[in-house]
Amino acid sequence: MCASRIFLTGQPGIGKTTAIRLIARDLEIRGKKVEGMISSEIRSSGERIGFQLEDIFTHKVGILAHSDDRSDGAPTVGKYYVNIPDIERIGAAAIRKAAIEAEVVIVDEIGPMELKSTQFILAVEFALASKKNLIGTIHKNSKHPLVNSIKSNVNCRIIELNSHNRGEIPSEIVNELTQQVL
Repeated sequence: MCASRIFLTGQPGIGKTTAIRLIARDLEIRGKKVEGMISSEIRSSGERIGFQLEDIFTHKVGILAHSDDRSDGAPTVGKYYVNIPDIERIGAAAIRKAAIEAEVVIVDEIGPMELKSTQFILAVEFALASKKNLIGTIHKNSKHPLVNSIKSNVNCRIIELNSHNRGEIPSEIVNELTQQVL
């Protein structure tokens, strides 16, 4: 059986990262080796001020982007300054390691901030070329060549989360992956 390539997309705030966390947790409970990276918001006084990324195997955490970190030469996405060193040191490294060692590679998110890093792009391409299952999230409106190639790849399944299906999609994906014979 071919490895699964499943990507969640949808409007911001619809629950893509929550779904990915549930999928990773439930696969681990069922005995699958799950590795990769997850990103999440950083909030202060109820306001989003940035994003962090986490290696889900080692639990190393870094800054993906921050509104207050005005590093010289750092690329920006909106009001956020993108932290390329942490994307590469934590995010890209976690994806590469997962593509070698894990049964399931998690990549949350393939979005405009992460795609500022060439090493991140190469790590995702490496994971896509592997024989491992890959579950990821993609930015809904991205026109980046990597996202376009995922969206047009017949071996990649894109699931758009919405308020009606977001509760059932994680368990459907977990059931699909645990029934595979690799």
